[in-house]
Amino acid sequence: MNKDLLKVSIRQNAIYLPLIEEEKKQEELTSTTIALVAQLRKVGYSLSEELLHAVNQLYPAQQMMILQVMKEALDVTLNWAPLVKGWDVPTGETRLDHLVTWIANLFNSQKGVKLPCGHVIPDNTFPMERYNGCPFCGTPFQTATTEYFGQGSKLKVLELWQDKELNAFFCDLLESRTALDATQADSLKIMLGELPLPAVGIKMKETLMLVIDTLVEQDRAQEAQIYFSTPNDILRYLRYKKTGFLQIIEPKTVIRKTGRNNTHICGVLDKSRSAAQAKREELKLKYTRRECKMVALWLNNLTMAPEKACEIMHPKREMWVRMIRALRLAEYARKPEFGNLKELMDVFYRQAYTVWQGEVERNRLKADAEQTFALLKQRPGMFARSLFANMLWFGAEETLAAFKEVVHLLPARLVVTLGMYAESYFEPGRKRMVKPLGGNALLIESHYLVGLYMEDQLKAMVKNVQDLCKEVVAARFASAAVESENKSMYIDPMLFHIPLAIGDRSETIQDTSCALQGTRFPVEGDKVRLFMQWGKGLPAQHLDMDLSCHITLPSTTEVCSFFNLQAIGAKHSGDIRSIPNKKGTAEYIELDLNELNRVGAEYVAFTCNAYSNGTISPNLVVGWMNSAYPMKISERTGVAYDPSCVQHQVRVSQSLQKGLVFGVLKVKEREIVWLEIPFGGQTILSLDTQTIEKYLDKLEAKTTVGELLAVKAQAQGLKLVDIPEADEIYTREWALNTAAVTKLLLGD
Repeated sequence: MNKDLLKVSIRQNAIYLPLIEEEKKQEELTSTTIALVAQLRKVGYSLSEELLHAVNQLYPAQQMMILQVMKEALDVTLNWAPLVKGWDVPTGETRLDHLVTWIANLFNSQKGVKLPCGHVIPDNTFPMERYNGCPFCGTPFQTATTEYFGQGSKLKVLELWQDKELNAFFCDLLESRTALDATQADSLKIMLGELPLPAVGIKMKETLMLVIDTLVEQDRAQEAQIYFSTPNDILRYLRYKKTGFLQIIEPKTVIRKTGRNNTHICGVLDKSRSAAQAKREELKLKYTRRECKMVALWLNNLTMAPEKACEIMHPKREMWVRMIRALRLAEYARKPEFGNLKELMDVFYRQAYTVWQGEVERNRLKADAEQTFALLKQRPGMFARSLFANMLWFGAEETLAAFKEVVHLLPARLVVTLGMYAESYFEPGRKRMVKPLGGNALLIESHYLVGLYMEDQLKAMVKNVQDLCKEVVAARFASAAVESENKSMYIDPMLFHIPLAIGDRSETIQDTSCALQGTRFPVEGDKVRLFMQWGKGLPAQHLDMDLSCHITLPSTTEVCSFFNLQAIGAKHSGDIRSIPNKKGTAEYIELDLNELNRVGAEYVAFTCNAYSNGTISPNLVVGWMNSAYPMKISERTGVAYDPSCVQHQVRVSQSLQKGLVFGVLKVKEREIVWLEIPFGGQTILSLDTQTIEKYLDKLEAKTTVGELLAVKAQAQGLKLVDIPEADEIYTREWALNTAAVTKLLLGD
């Protein structure tokens, strides 16, 4: 058994086991199998019948490995003790208690309880019997693991995976028609290191970078040559190795973001300048001779014409100039065997090339529609990305007529995206939410030319775009059904609430489940418990992460955070500002839906922030628990985490973000929407609530998996049935493999 591959399968609600030899099979359940099933039930999992019989054939040591990996994924052995014991009952602490304690420590008073952190807590202030640490500085002294298990009202069923299922998942990730999220990318990296690379077509540049990195690490760099089609593919790989991000984020963006993340409310603690300088030094390019020759060979062996290659390099010219120096490419270009590289660099430095985008802009400003469209037809992807702006500039009829000539060449994900976002783009006075690379979510004004058109004209533009997109997608489904003999289709109703994974790259890893942004989770009981755990594997230090929530009421708003431990319908477990050694620490917030309903709350946003200098701590885990039954809180330690009640949790892998919205509770609908909205600032008060509303609107506008399947059924003449007995069956379990869902995007 392979521990890493086991982790990959658990993320898909499965257990990967090697094939069992037929003659060794035993029918009667062993005592260790029964014990394993009982342990898994405690943490909220059960086994399918097929998996149960397969597990029964394993040695006890192998069964123990399954349990250990499950516990690692669920973090049950970490420190889950908050600052306050039995924190659902308020401690009664006030700001006056903090003031009196501050004065007592300022004047070195000896009257009171002296704590291991050095602070003296005066008598008649904080009720010290209620705390696991110092209530003044937030340093914990006690640790505790999970105490309560099995309170969840639903068990997640684990299925059996063997080589066939594992390899199919591997191929699905490689062939994904959309960019992989952080969970998928992490799973793919694990499998690339453990399994041979299958001969499949890789669709996305980000996926290619992971494959190339594996080949380079295995000393097979020249085999990666086939995956490079442009110089910017090589640049993307070099930046990935430097920053860890699969998209090309410019160094100045990372440096500026690092500086902002290290600003502090308290001026003396501001480290923005020193942090930015340290990041600048870290990002300086230094390559070994071996690496220089590897890149020189890649560039020299590109089949693209030098002028075309230089035009593609132009938007990143500043980055390329630095790369060329650091990689000593001028030195290699002088060698006889690097003739193509010499020609490329000659054209690049003489700027003996025409920039296509510049020509497009020049003709657009001259209002030369014929020449502009002639250029855009050469690059259908760029035509699609500028379609809405060109419709406003040249008129909808002429623009769409030109676009129809090349729309069949576009990837399906672009076609579907156009249909999803047309309405929000052409709505007058409506702000749109965008997320720049490496930046926070921002609201921008609508295009200034939208105001020139009448409302009925704008609605006609939206309808024309959406009709064209439906026509193209339906035509692709119809052409794909030529050889199919299927007559019926079943679509799980839940799929009509799961948006397609297009455009939203998740930066968190889901170790125990997989869900797309915008997935809705129903609330079963009257309480929702948020949790945050951070500091795993780190030495004891000051590291202040904050768990908060923002409550939107009919006429006002309220927050529950470290500075306001009790809010309407919400209770906080106390502010921890330091972490104990290696095992980390935790904070909780409990939401009371009955109370929130009583006051007419609309929604509650779940957030986490880095109050300390820097970004959100790596491996920080956030999520929420939910059960139809009451969930206990330990009066002895305050631990309130039960893995069997966890509905969804994510782990921050790498981030440039200071704050993150990771969920929104819609109170009336009694459902939670999982999403990721990055924002800046040390506290929840920096959050712009309009951004949340616009992001929810954006998710609502997305085409759902169910809607796309319905288009497929109509185009292919399949009858939709209400029971899962059909030629084609699409369930929520099928949608867990989000990479496989992208196969619906035909033509990519």
